[in-house]
Amino acid sequence: MGKKIPMWQCILVMIVMIALIFWGVMIDTDAGEAHVALILAGAFAALIAMANGWKWKVMEKGILAAIDRTMQAILILGVVGFMLGSWMAGGVIPSMMYFGIKVIAPSIFLFTACLLCSIVSLATGSSWSTAGSMGVALVGVGVALGFPAAMTAGACVSGAYFGDKMSPLSDTTNLAPAVAGSNLFDHIGHMIKTTGPSLVIALIAYLVMGFVGDHAGSADTATIDAILEFITANYNVSIICLIPPVFVIVAVAMKLPALPALIGGVVLGIPFFPMQGNSFKNVPSLLNYGTAVEVAEDADPVIAEVAGLLSTDGGQGMMWTISLIMCAMVFGGIVDCTGIMGTIAAGMLKLARGTRGGLVTVTIVSCIVVNILCCDQYLAIILPGRMYKEAFEDRKLAPKNLSRCLEDSATLTSNFVPWNTCGATMSSFLQTPQWGAGGYAPYAILNWLNPLISIFYGFTGITMTEMTDEEYAAILEAREAEKAAAEKAMEA
Repeated sequence: MGKKIPMWQCILVMIVMIALIFWGVMIDTDAGEAHVALILAGAFAALIAMANGWKWKVMEKGILAAIDRTMQAILILGVVGFMLGSWMAGGVIPSMMYFGIKVIAPSIFLFTACLLCSIVSLATGSSWSTAGSMGVALVGVGVALGFPAAMTAGACVSGAYFGDKMSPLSDTTNLAPAVAGSNLFDHIGHMIKTTGPSLVIALIAYLVMGFVGDHAGSADTATIDAILEFITANYNVSIICLIPPVFVIVAVAMKLPALPALIGGVVLGIPFFPMQGNSFKNVPSLLNYGTAVEVAEDADPVIAEVAGLLSTDGGQGMMWTISLIMCAMVFGGIVDCTGIMGTIAAGMLKLARGTRGGLVTVTIVSCIVVNILCCDQYLAIILPGRMYKEAFEDRKLAPKNLSRCLEDSATLTSNFVPWNTCGATMSSFLQTPQWGAGGYAPYAILNWLNPLISIFYGFTGITMTEMTDEEYAAILEAREAEKAAAEKAMEA
């Protein structure tokens, strides 16, 4: 173990990391990738740590621990890749798109997309399962109805993360109160006061976009008919092809673990292969490499875009995202285990200046910074939660205030960071980047509005629950007991 790394060196690590990412993504536009930038940033952070006495063996363990935390996510990514290969080859997603186009009115499409994803994610507790199934189909429906893919993806992300944040089945919904010391259902009830208004405002905004925007009118009846004909020309569309997604949603809602549920979705798509002219002997290649729908070079641009949405690279298509997560964990593991991130978080706490609004703001900003630097939403909940727990207690703020702040920021902003596990996954599933001209981030209204509402509540005191004198005394007593136990252990 080395010595505490000075703040200026921790900030230097942040600056170098941001500069390398900017170089890899913005300047080297031929590639536009962050993989090498993250590895180089990790190497620089390791050099800084070594200069302060940290051993490589400790940092290596930190990297492996960070990768271990993401292994479930990596496994889910791989299985979803196989599931997309299965569902495309079996006509499942084309059928979802076909019936979605037939049923959903353009004027309320964005509203419906957000609401559907909210319901599914609330039932399953998983934004990833929602985006990997409903989201993929809804983006295709949106393109057919004339909506930009980024706009539809933003509405789907808003809905998917509403349920991920509010469902008692969600891992982050359970993690945040565990870190902050609050009760699960107290935590969920307290989140309604920030997340509820955020969802209502987002749904209203999506309604307005649908009714007043000219994008919905860009797909006339003839174009929609041409898209439907294109789908039916390439796939045998059937209502029974909807069995696999219904199974996945019901299985996860019934608390079946995500991986077995998704594997079940993969298997259930295979019996429909012959309906689409695919042979059972090609199952391995179809799952691993996916399928492609070809169009003529002079085809209508909308038809060409739909063809792209009906093509998938299967399991291999997720390898780019998985490798990005692995590279991100090299950097994230080092800055976590060497205390670089902890030093930055402790320094940010000084900016709160003892005010309630300042404390809430610093907590939310810290979660966003950890999402950027550590590339993992779980660390973005755990690190600030540990750092600021006593600060909330010293202001006599009930633990559910802290747990709400952690989820209002760490959970909801994780998908905005392209190299974060959640960001890489969302852009991979929805085939839409977070930022730039075609980025979905501006349209994920709930995700950026919720942290702002939380900060507003912090400064105004709205719904900020204080502890009773008895609760505060119990906390002080517990601290003294922990201190005494630690001193006794040191003596022993």
